[in-house]
Amino acid sequence: MNLKEILSQLNVFAQCKKYRLPLWQCPPFLFIVMGIVICISAIGSFVIGTRYIIDPGIVALIVLLISAVLFIISFFILRSFERLAEANRMKSEFVSIVSHQLRSPISSLSWALDFLTSERPGKIEEEQVEYFKILKENIQRMEELVSDLLIVSRIETATLPFEKVKFSLVSLTKETIQKFEPFAKALNIELEFEFEKDLPMAFADPDQVRQVIENLVDNAIRYIQGKSEVKIRIEKRGENLHFEIKDEGMGIPKEDQKYIFQKFFRARNVLRHQTQGSGLGLFIAKSIIKRLRGKIGFESEEEKGSTFWFTLPIKK
Repeated sequence: MNLKEILSQLNVFAQCKKYRLPLWQCPPFLFIVMGIVICISAIGSFVIGTRYIIDPGIVALIVLLISAVLFIISFFILRSFERLAEANRMKSEFVSIVSHQLRSPISSLSWALDFLTSERPGKIEEEQVEYFKILKENIQRMEELVSDLLIVSRIETATLPFEKVKFSLVSLTKETIQKFEPFAKALNIELEFEFEKDLPMAFADPDQVRQVIENLVDNAIRYIQGKSEVKIRIEKRGENLHFEIKDEGMGIPKEDQKYIFQKFFRARNVLRHQTQGSGLGLFIAKSIIKRLRGKIGFESEEEKGSTFWFTLPIKK
């Protein structure tokens, strides 16, 4: 190992950047903290030892033994953390690479299918059209999953771009509702939207907020069985805009509610109904809102529905 590599190993900030972890979770930084704790423990042991043991040699030996034991324990613990951090980094890179590589073949499949379903190749039998529709639906599902995986990878590696500007949360919500209205009507679900007049502009990233709203609206529609309605409301609360979406769906069991924002988690009652979904939408929503200095939460009761909400700051 040359001098440059040694200096690189000693650079705590470079190591934390490599693992893509905040400073207080980074193994090299924790190792330094443990070293400080060991030094303090050694000094404390020496002070206490000199008060109760006459022979300074014995005091020094005790201090050395305590320091050595603490150092060995901390070394093995932090090495374990380092392996976990490295595994997490490799996992995030793998997801990112796979997501990028999958986008091209999926796009090609989608383009080829659009071409086959057009009138250019010639007449298509009715039975063939049905198979093409099934293929199209599954390609769309794959595109959504790959897109979610890519966003999660960017969130975990802190590479998801954020550009905070002022924008109308009401206008953004209206656009999202228009996008989901055909899907909602097909399931006999009505989307209602209310908002206070003269609402101030939100200060956040509109593209990322759009992702949050789309995930919440999609969940509200997807987890409703039969004719129902979804109510959306925006109002000003203090220095924040408060977005709320209420559905009359299957709700979330009480024992599952503490896991609802975790990656890939899906409540048991949802799995029973075999509703489609990756379990990434709410994790993405919470990560984005947290990054935008907002808050997100929910209230839910099984078989009665759920109310999800988030806040966004008005001022810079």
